[in-house]
Amino acid sequence: MKIVILSKGPANFSTKRLKEEALKRGHEVRIVNYAKCYVTLERGIPVVRYKGKNLSDVDVIIPRIASSLTKYGSAIVRQFEMQNVFTTTTSIALVRSRDKLRSMQLLAKAGVGIPKTVFARETADLEDVLEQVGGAPVIIKVARGTHGNGVVLAETRKAAKAVMQAFYVEGVNFLVQEFIEESAGTDIRAFVVNGKVVASMKRQSLDDDFRSNLHQGGQGTSIKLTDEERRTAQKAAKAMGLPVCGVDMMRSARGPLVLEVNSSPGFGIETVTGHNVGEKIIEYIEQTAKAGRRKDKIGA
Repeated sequence: MKIVILSKGPANFSTKRLKEEALKRGHEVRIVNYAKCYVTLERGIPVVRYKGKNLSDVDVIIPRIASSLTKYGSAIVRQFEMQNVFTTTTSIALVRSRDKLRSMQLLAKAGVGIPKTVFARETADLEDVLEQVGGAPVIIKVARGTHGNGVVLAETRKAAKAVMQAFYVEGVNFLVQEFIEESAGTDIRAFVVNGKVVASMKRQSLDDDFRSNLHQGGQGTSIKLTDEERRTAQKAAKAMGLPVCGVDMMRSARGPLVLEVNSSPGFGIETVTGHNVGEKIIEYIEQTAKAGRRKDKIGA
């Protein structure tokens, strides 16, 4: 098959690994900087242009879209979808996954365990917001963010109210979540491909930072999931309509709680666990692409 990896960085580890595995299995592979693509809109003729030429004769795209370019990247993915090109991540699933509130709403609706969460913007009822999540300490997040950015731990009511008031003044949508003390500084990343967990690791912060993201300096170790954790990761991926994703969870006294479902997860988990995630993704493409585009059934 002719595969295009939509990535800004051909030197990115995940991009290189996907290319390696696709070539190894006999596919033609091209890395395309989606930020430099542009689309031509004309009735009945969806065209993607790159370096002065039409990007045509493509069987599959693998989107690796940066969070800061979600809107533009999803538009490029959508244009390929209009050509009936198979994609490992649909444009609507990509946009859905980057909206923290939308994600939490869908996960909650699907019965997936999540931390108690309040979404707010302009409210004077700060005391009630805190009460809804069990009081301080609390986690306060900008509604859009990634790699642990835009996330604050407020250890006291006074600190929490100060942060919320600052967001209120700036006109920023924010999420307030309960603080899970037994899991502070630690979380689990489960990499899901085609409804199955293919690799999993525990991420631990190296200092007093409550965030465990590898991008924030966290350290990863291979881990065996419990049956409940495995089912939760699979259920979360299905709820978000993402056949390829990273599911981030915390262990709590009431079971696994999903923090986020990442539509462009990094491949650092391969180094940590020794599992060949890239190969599993290419195998999924081989098994599924010829069946054509899947209908998105999430409805939100």
